[in-house]
Amino acid sequence: MTNPGWGGPYGDQPNPPQSVCVRHPDRPTGLACSRCGRPACPQCLQAAAVGQHCVDCVREGNKNVRTAQTVAGAPVTRSAKTPLTYALIAINVVVFGITAAQSGNVTSNFTGSALAQAWSLNSLLVAEGDVFRLIGNGFVHIGPIHLLVNMFALYLIGRDVELVLGRSRYLAVFFLSLLGGSASVMVFENPLSLTAGASGAVFGLLGAQAVILLRLKRSPAPVLIVIALNIFISISIPSISLWGHMGGLVAGAAATAGLVFLPNGRRGPESARTSAGVSMAWISVIAVALVTLGIIAVRMLDLRAQMGI
Repeated sequence: MTNPGWGGPYGDQPNPPQSVCVRHPDRPTGLACSRCGRPACPQCLQAAAVGQHCVDCVREGNKNVRTAQTVAGAPVTRSAKTPLTYALIAINVVVFGITAAQSGNVTSNFTGSALAQAWSLNSLLVAEGDVFRLIGNGFVHIGPIHLLVNMFALYLIGRDVELVLGRSRYLAVFFLSLLGGSASVMVFENPLSLTAGASGAVFGLLGAQAVILLRLKRSPAPVLIVIALNIFISISIPSISLWGHMGGLVAGAAATAGLVFLPNGRRGPESARTSAGVSMAWISVIAVALVTLGIIAVRMLDLRAQMGI
């Protein structure tokens, strides 16, 4: 049947009015989201298993998708980027450069450097209130060989640990290891001696790596052999701080054990959180920090009593 003389079914308009994109009102479109049914232009649509979804529906759907996580609860990323390890290495290298410039001698940078003398660990000076030495000593090195050995070890070990723990946990373990090494030096070594180097933190990362392997149900034997070899070297060479290494090892392993074995807010049940929203894993890290600081505080009081302060 024809309809002569009367035009189309929409009067003078040859075609029905076209819909416009909900996000771009100036773009006519004949497409629509297969999920919400709203009209959308090709730029605002993404292919889906069934039809195509608008960007709003895609964003809403992604909220319910769980991100892959490591055993510590850190998100798994496709890129193996470890910026914190490289940043820590860079800081150590810069500090060494400053000490070398101050002393005027690369091989004997410790002598004549105000920065090296101000940051190296001395228990008596810490007891008098110079507490920054507890952390600063981990960024000062005595000679280029000392720096290269520690930075190479940090490069090899730190990247793997950072990928598993994630950035915040990695920093917590690193600095707790450094603090644990300082605490051990204050308790067991001569309070008149000067101690420096990142090896306490590196030993802590070695302990962290061994704990991670245990959590993954893999053999930690290679890491334990490296630890045993380094302990033997520390005992054999008098100038190496054995207790600094041991303190860092214990603190790093203890903190990591809590992070990978105890319930975490991301990978554990909601009941694993306290009323303050802190996971049991982080509470264990705080506990390690408090114990370490407590040991340092007791030793500071003891040294102050001995000095008559």
